[in-house]
Amino acid sequence: MTAKVHIIGGGPAGLMAAEAARAAGAEVEIYDRMGSVGRKFLIAGKGGLNLTHSDPFDVFVTRYGSRRAEVERWLRGFDADALRAWALGLGVDTFVGSSGRVFPRDLKAAPLLRGWVRRLRADGVRFHVNHEWRGWNEDGALRFATAQTEVAVHADAVVLALGGASWPILGSDGRWTPALAARGIDIAPLRPSNCGFDIDWSAHFAQRHAGHPLKPVALEWTDANGATTRKQGECVVTQTGIEGSLVYAFSAALRDAIDAQGQATIHLDLMPDRSRDSLARALARNAGKRSLSEHWRRSLSLDGVKTGLLREVLDADALRDADTVARTLKSLSLTLLRARPVEEAISSAGGVRFDALDDDLMLRNAPGVFCAGEMIDWEAPTGGYLLTACFASGRIAGAAAARWRGTAQAANVAR
Repeated sequence: MTAKVHIIGGGPAGLMAAEAARAAGAEVEIYDRMGSVGRKFLIAGKGGLNLTHSDPFDVFVTRYGSRRAEVERWLRGFDADALRAWALGLGVDTFVGSSGRVFPRDLKAAPLLRGWVRRLRADGVRFHVNHEWRGWNEDGALRFATAQTEVAVHADAVVLALGGASWPILGSDGRWTPALAARGIDIAPLRPSNCGFDIDWSAHFAQRHAGHPLKPVALEWTDANGATTRKQGECVVTQTGIEGSLVYAFSAALRDAIDAQGQATIHLDLMPDRSRDSLARALARNAGKRSLSEHWRRSLSLDGVKTGLLREVLDADALRDADTVARTLKSLSLTLLRARPVEEAISSAGGVRFDALDDDLMLRNAPGVFCAGEMIDWEAPTGGYLLTACFASGRIAGAAAARWRGTAQAANVAR
């Protein structure tokens, strides 16, 4: 008999699990608590869908930190090149941007998602939206709450692709954790990843500069072992602190440092294309009757939020000392007090621990139940690394779920 596989969660990992399970011959049904699938995928692509990255494979896999070995195994079966070829199969050509990130030619997520869902439907995958998963009943059936009632359905195998806890309004709310914990599944706490951080700005600075971009700047971070990392890019001042792609690149390390030490200190190079000596010489020139701000603007083309930062960290005497200002421009110290809440983060860390899963991503304490995507305990920076691993894990879980009925029957016969 044909295996029945139910996928819970209609994001990239769930849809890819459905595709893999259907390709393996299973009857597949997808359930999602939202009114349509792929909500977070669409929002992520609003400013240009960053599908994957052009890093060489041996560099690509380093982006997964302490989970490199586990995620690398997923990517061996479906890497960035495979993802680009898969997108092309849906009629979506891709290109490599100047940063090495890979985008659809039209930069949009909607055409890819529409084509994908259309193909899945044509292949016989059935979709059930506005179905919120509530765990299992006493008979082992899956429970779903709908607007009218609660329904219970049985499946031969299940793939959970429920996401983490970021952007809950789009479906990933982390409320799946009690149902799995009740089955003895070990779950790491869900924490913010690719997130902003709080800084104790003065009210004047926050009011005047919140929302202003800092570019170009370089961020430098020294960890507890004395290892220093520096990266140039862009970030944004917020009402409460700082966020943006440059900050996200360091967010996992900064979050962990704050958890361990109560705070973390970063240094911003506000003028990465100028040396400290050249800045000091320019600042030391006679300003005549010009104001300090006008002198900075004429000498260094420095104004706006960068001058605001100088005034935020230096007193009146220091602001008039050329060497001090030059030194601060090259290494402005900021103390990060806490990560922003997980609900505001681009993604989340934590989730089902790898020890709770076998190589097919099946829960050891729940035979026939597989996990995929962000609900597993791994994280990655932005840049296409998150999406690529979600796709790859979905393929593994979906294919294994389609095989599960036969595997279980063979095991029973052997016993």
